This record gives sequence, structure tokens and C-alpha cells, in this order.
Amino acid sequence: MRRFGTQGRVYPDKHYVVPRSEEIADFNNRVREGRYIVLFAPRQTGKTTFFRMAMDRLIAEDLTYFPIQLDFQMMRNGTPPIFYERLKQMIYSNVEYAIKKSKMKLVDELPQFFEKTPLSDHFSMSLFFDELAKFLNDKRIILLIDEFDGIPQDVLSDFLYSLRYIYLADELKNPHSVGIVGVKSISQLNYDRSVSPFNIQDEFHLPNFSLEQVRELFRQYTDDVGQEITPEVVSSIHKQTAGQPVLVNRFGQILTEEMDIPTSEDIALSHFTQAHSTLLRERNINIQHLTTNVRKDPRYESILLKIMAGEEGVKFNLDDDIMSELATYGVIREDSEGMCEIVNPIYLYRILQTFRPTMNGLENEYFSEEKDECSLDFLTPTGDIDIEAVLDNFRDFIARVGFRILQVPDKPQEYVGQLLLYAYLEHFIRNVGGSMYLEVQTGRGRMDLLLIHNQRKYIVETKIWEGKSRYASGKKQLATYAKLEGTEQGYYIVFDHREKPEPIVETETVDDITIRSYVIPVLQTHPSSV
Repeated sequence: MRRFGTQGRVYPDKHYVVPRSEEIADFNNRVREGRYIVLFAPRQTGKTTFFRMAMDRLIAEDLTYFPIQLDFQMMRNGTPPIFYERLKQMIYSNVEYAIKKSKMKLVDELPQFFEKTPLSDHFSMSLFFDELAKFLNDKRIILLIDEFDGIPQDVLSDFLYSLRYIYLADELKNPHSVGIVGVKSISQLNYDRSVSPFNIQDEFHLPNFSLEQVRELFRQYTDDVGQEITPEVVSSIHKQTAGQPVLVNRFGQILTEEMDIPTSEDIALSHFTQAHSTLLRERNINIQHLTTNVRKDPRYESILLKIMAGEEGVKFNLDDDIMSELATYGVIREDSEGMCEIVNPIYLYRILQTFRPTMNGLENEYFSEEKDECSLDFLTPTGDIDIEAVLDNFRDFIARVGFRILQVPDKPQEYVGQLLLYAYLEHFIRNVGGSMYLEVQTGRGRMDLLLIHNQRKYIVETKIWEGKSRYASGKKQLATYAKLEGTEQGYYIVFDHREKPEPIVETETVDDITIRSYVIPVLQTHPSSV
């Protein structure tokens, strides 16, 4: 029986697989045209699986092509002689396997061909591939190189120049087409700080799964097992993952293998909420890569918080080293307006968890000692959350602690209010047995928190004060979002860092949605310094 795969390459006979038919057709058309294609994307985005599926499709349609699939993962520390010796060995193994698989009659002559045909340096590459094509009955060779950024630095420049020489040759050339796959782009590799010798490259973008592709993936499971997965679950998975392949399949694993949901029962939104909570807490390989990468440079925290909470946002610029690195790691990307955004809400949640202090020193003051309150005191007699009382209490908490919120350790002061609200609501919702997560792509000053308790949703949006017009437009944004989520209320928290802040609490109707707004002053100085 097939399953959802998250460990390396997926196989159609063992796993549920997104066909990616349009992307494969695009890629193979470029191969037929003889282009030299590059695809650089973060790890665990399905690059290797995609290339192999594309080659399988191409060979099924046209046997005149002969793919050779290489992996430079283990090449990094090899000297040039060792690199070319190992390269020749890899090509031999791949050619031998492909010949046997296609039942060609060249297996006996293969060792002799490789023994007499040199491939010892970049000078011999062109002749080697020409001779290999003749040996293979003039098939058109496609060279696919995975983990290309593992190539030794001493080899990189000359290797690329040789490929460029072959590509620009007037006569029939081999390899006919080249596919280069890696995490770092060629421009990020160190080739003596000169201009890239590979200026003939054709860049190919492999997107995350679309909503329709996620539907197709889970439809395969339903067809195999008979268990329905409701449309709301599928759309919620896509919304939370933005189609990131490993996260989508991890949801599939949790829902179909780990939660013991009877196959006679539909997988519903309540199951999604449980699976989502599991994924937010666990340390799978994909999340470990994320948290390890965002900790690599202390400058990452400042820019990520600005992307998440700053009203102006951050313009996407790959010439900026920090942005380029975060994009390479798959943490940020460019949105439709040319601004930075966190790739998906799950990543945003884990980034917030990574950067917020384990203890902020104010936990014991979340609830008033005078009123002898705790989280359970904010539930109604019917067991629902009295969300207005919860947020009124947060406003009072900020007033009680005053300037001490600026003493939360190692946190940028302009974002400390939002980080405290996040910590406060997480503490509360955990204590009452609910869940909290970020529902939409977050950036440009919006941080939308979704609390779920007793199958009810509570939407809380938080921003920093950036003027009256943006305060008003934020209410309209929240009302639009609340309608999409099928709720009748939204809660709007704005932190005012001005020298003379104006506290506001107001409830009004915006586009038929009840919006309760709070403008909460953030004290800027210690009283003794005034």
C-alpha cells in the first residue's frame, strides 16, 4: 500500500506523488531544445524527485535521449584528479545501469570504452562526451547533476567553462542538454570572485504544490483507501504549508498513519487541528533545517521580525547578503509586490518560537493577583472563551508591568509588545485546552493569530501604530479576513510606541463584522529617567 513520503525521493509505486505534469512538460521542452538548465531551491522541495520523473517521462516518449544522472554530494573535498576520476566512475555506473535497463547490446564493450576514453580534466570533457554519444549509437546525452554545490572549488570554474564551450559549439554537441540542481545558485558559489562563466544558463523555477496539486495528492489516498478527506482540511493544509512538499506530506502521514482515525470516518477539520498541533510541536528534519538556519547569524532575527511585524515591510533584494541567504535556506521569498514574506505560516510560527525567550520574566503577572485570576476564569458558563475579557486583561497586564516589558531579554524593543501578546495568548490557550496558530501568510505589519477552542474560532490581528489611516485600513483588512474564515467578530491589537501614545478601546461594525480594537501604549522610558 502506498503512503505519504517525507524521507528523500518518492516513488510512484510506494508513495502518493504529485504528477507535476505541466512543470515536467515545460522542463522537457527545454531539454529537447538543448538548453543548459539550472534549478536551485532549498532542500526538501522535491528537486531530485522532479528531475527523475521528468527524465522517465522523456525516455518514455523518445528513446533517442540518454539521461546520465550524477550527484556531487560527496565531491566537496576532492582534488581535481580525484574529482575527474570519481566523475568518470559515476558516469560509468549510470551508463551501465541505463544500458541494462533498456536492454541495449553494448554492455560487454562498455569497460573497454571507458578504459580507452580519457576523462581526466576539463580539457577532455568535450571529446569524452562526443565519443560516448557515438558509443551509444548517437543518442543525445542529457547530463543531470544533483547537489551541484558540492563541486570542489578548485574545479568549479574550469568545469563550467567546459560546459559553456560545448554549449556554444557550432557542430553537434554532447551533452545535448545539462540540468544542474543545487541549494546555492551558481552566482553564490565562489569562482575567484569573477563573473560567472555559466552565463548561458536557463533558470527553471520549481514551485511549491498548488492547491489543486494538494487536492490531487490526497485524492490518490482516497481512491486507494476509500477514506474521504474534507475539502476544508485540504485547503487548510495548503494554506498552512503554502504547498511546501515535505510539510504537505507530513500532514498526510500524521492524519493517515499516526492518529488512528477509522477509515470509515471522514478526516475532518477537528482532525486537521490535532495534526497541526502535532506538527507545530515536533522536530522533524524540515523544521530542524529551518530553526538551525535562522540561528546561524544574529542579524537574521532583526530582519525576520521586521518582515513579520513592520508595517512598511522589507523590500526583497537578492543583492543583500542576508536576504539572499534567507531565501537560499527557504525561509523568505518575494511576494507579488516585490516585498519579503515568510514562506508559510508554519515556518512563521516556528521562527517566533525560536526567537521568543523561553521565559520573559513576566509570566507570573499575566493575571491580576488582586482578582485572584487564572486562565480558566476567562471561560463562559458554556465553556467558550470570553475573548474580550482575555484581551482586556492583556491590556491591563501591559499597564501593570509598564516599562518592564522593555527589559524582556534580547528582544528588539519595537516588537516586544507583539511577542508578549503571542506568548500571553499561547499560555492562555494551552491552559484552557485549545490551540493557536497563524492562519495566513504574514508580513507587512500583519500578524494574524487564530485561536480555536470548542470548535470556535477567534481571530486576533496585531500591528504597530503607523498612523490613523493605517489604523483604519487595518480594521478593513481584518473584517475581510474574518468573513473568509466565517466568523462575525475580529479583534485588533495595535501597539503605540510614540512618546505621547493615546490608548483606545472601541467596538464598531466594519463591513458587517464586529471589530473590537485596542491601541495599547508601550512605555518608552524608565520612570527614573524622565
